[in-house]
Amino acid sequence: MDTPDPATVVERLHALRAEHRELDAEISRRVIDLAQDELTIKRMKKRKLQLKDCIARLESALIPDEPA
Repeated sequence: MDTPDPATVVERLHALRAEHRELDAEISRRVIDLAQDELTIKRMKKRKLQLKDCIARLESALIPDEPA
């Protein structure tokens, strides 16, 4: 299995973190306005969790494996 290029991983992490922050802000705005569609908010929260998981996996990939 190929080791991912650290620069590519870091670039992807920045993009995912930016999307995560944007979703967090949008969710906060929509929750304040109770008239917003609850299903939309749930979908956004689910996507936010998916981004968080992906960020954690990529951060883990940046940590070198220790030899046994």
